[in-house]
Amino acid sequence: MNTVTMEGAPLHLEGSRPRVGEKAPDFTVLTNDLKPRTLGEYEGGILVLLSVPSLDTPVCDMEVRRFNTAAANLSDKVRIAAVSCDLPFAQARWCGAAGVRAVETLSDHKGTDFGLKYGVLIRELRLLTRAVFVVAPDGTLAYSEIVPEITREPDYNAALDAVARLA
Repeated sequence: MNTVTMEGAPLHLEGSRPRVGEKAPDFTVLTNDLKPRTLGEYEGGILVLLSVPSLDTPVCDMEVRRFNTAAANLSDKVRIAAVSCDLPFAQARWCGAAGVRAVETLSDHKGTDFGLKYGVLIRELRLLTRAVFVVAPDGTLAYSEIVPEITREPDYNAALDAVARLA
């Protein structure tokens, strides 16, 4: 899928979308304290990558909070990270205000490395589209969903089922 919609209007995605079963592409993003973070730092565990346009929007807020709640029922082998083009300072402020502690927020604002390597960078907005990826302990992509209409939520059950199959 090279396009998604926002309230019905088409938006174009840049980058290459990895396929389930392939090695998940490495990426570099920033933590809330401005340190680089790569996929390799999650090696050996199960990683749920949430791609969201902005934490300061109602659907993104709801999605990350829901995964934060779901994290309590997951194995300690599972990490969840929400990636957006929000500035790290804004992400840290949002996490504090929302009480989100089980989902790590990562910023792709600097180079959009994640967005391009996962095919989720929206050309017209320079934001990430809504998507969920699950990376298996061996580094392969076990699940992928790009939500066709970014104002809608992802399929939580399908993503969490993919995690359960790996745990």
